[in-house]
Amino acid sequence: MPDSSHFYRRRLPHYRERDAVYFVTWRLATGIELSPPERDLIAAELHHSHDQRYELYACVVMNDHVHVLLRILHEEPLEKIVHSWKSFTAHAIQRRHGRRGRVWQDEYFDRIVRDEKELEQKFNYILGNPWTRWPELKDYRWVWPRD
Repeated sequence: MPDSSHFYRRRLPHYRERDAVYFVTWRLATGIELSPPERDLIAAELHHSHDQRYELYACVVMNDHVHVLLRILHEEPLEKIVHSWKSFTAHAIQRRHGRRGRVWQDEYFDRIVRDEKELEQKFNYILGNPWTRWPELKDYRWVWPRD
């Protein structure tokens, strides 16, 4: 990014800042839920470029959405990273798991984390997301970090 920050809009507004930490959420297309093997595939893709393209602080792959907390390591646009996650996983889910049609909703939500307090809040939100939805869970393998 040539400037230190910029703004653009699709359906949602998107702000970009160099060296920012982002909280990102995207959802599946209406009526779709992910199977356990599909969640494995998405979690593996999120970890694939950790420490290369971005620093992954936390992530969770739920049955109908994904949350990620990350800091971009180079000047690659966040929208390019999110596009690569969604594109790769959609094609892989369609090929390997026989899905047809759209997998992800077009848009995604992102927020620049403003300070340490908000970073801690987003981190804890991601780690607790499965138990907020399903309080009876004992373990959930699609949340990271797991400790």
